[in-house]
Amino acid sequence: MAYSQDDIDTLKRAIATGSRKVRYESGGEVREVTYRTLSEMTAVLGMMERELSGRNASRSMLVAHERHR
Repeated sequence: MAYSQDDIDTLKRAIATGSRKVRYESGGEVREVTYRTLSEMTAVLGMMERELSGRNASRSMLVAHERHR
């Protein structure tokens, strides 16, 4: 799912006010989510922020080893 800055701001407001029920509105679509814990909310917030910043892209690394005899 693609998150927006509005989604992040909405979740941050809910965390700040102590609300576990969050109403997201995007493109005419309305979703209500009731989170179980503050930990769950902060985990989702981190995921949203990483996705929006592009840091969630998979990374790969090539490691080469050359053996000398």
